[in-house]
Amino acid sequence: MRSFFTAPTALRAIKREDPEGESIKNFDMSRLRALYLAGERADPDTIEWAQKVMGVPVYDHWWQTETGYTIAGNPAGIEAMPVKIGSPTVAMPGYDVQILNEGGHEMQPGELGAIAVKLPLPPGTLPTLWNAPERYVKSYLTTFPGYYETGDAGMIDTDGYLYIMARTDDVINVAGHRLSTGGLEEVLAAHPDVAECAVIGVGDNLKGQLPMGFLCLNKGCTRSHADIVLDVIKLVREKIGPVAAFKLACVVDRLPKTRSGKILRGTMVSIADSKPFKAPATIDDPAVLDEVRNVLKTMGYAK
Repeated sequence: MRSFFTAPTALRAIKREDPEGESIKNFDMSRLRALYLAGERADPDTIEWAQKVMGVPVYDHWWQTETGYTIAGNPAGIEAMPVKIGSPTVAMPGYDVQILNEGGHEMQPGELGAIAVKLPLPPGTLPTLWNAPERYVKSYLTTFPGYYETGDAGMIDTDGYLYIMARTDDVINVAGHRLSTGGLEEVLAAHPDVAECAVIGVGDNLKGQLPMGFLCLNKGCTRSHADIVLDVIKLVREKIGPVAAFKLACVVDRLPKTRSGKILRGTMVSIADSKPFKAPATIDDPAVLDEVRNVLKTMGYAK
């Protein structure tokens, strides 16, 4: 096997059980040339771990079911571009990807905004929705006239590399400051005892929203949960600053996910804010929602 695709959640599950990557020594990996990631955002810590353990380039990619193929990726089959940890590299031919503010104007390099694709879309992408042309226009083409709305938020750097930071709905507004869950999760995931994490925004009367972190720890971790929570709070303050107002974090056994590995952050927000919700049909194990609710109750949420 020369290469394969997988979701970052699979690597995080392996990393949690085998932090040092000892089990790979039982297999012949001499023919492996590259690992490709897709399906969800790949946090830098997971990519760096996979590179170290597997000893091959790890290429992140970004696309959507609606587009049918890669929007942004690394054209390794033609000529591999330098990997920037946390970026799926650059837009592929046919895609004019731009970062827009709420008014639909293009933002400067490094600024967080909505990721949109300037029309027309390339061949192979969705031309409509089955028996629902009005819903197609409303869902994808109305928010930013002349653009396809991806529903993702991110930024483009001065080299043209795209960074997917969160779903648009997952951008947290803390006292007027827009923060991405992806940026916060990068900091939490860098803690040596954290195998996987998620950040959501919960309602707050003073600041509008506050970020709350959920931590899954590596197998064999013996440190107290309270100490690890204090560690990550300090890390966020050091890396992002007091503007993040990050003071809420808890340890959970697992996170609610779809069967393809996507974390159900929106459902977690509804639980925390005591709002009605319906468990998605694609959820891997509905019992996880009760586990999350019980943890939130101990923190004074999910009443």
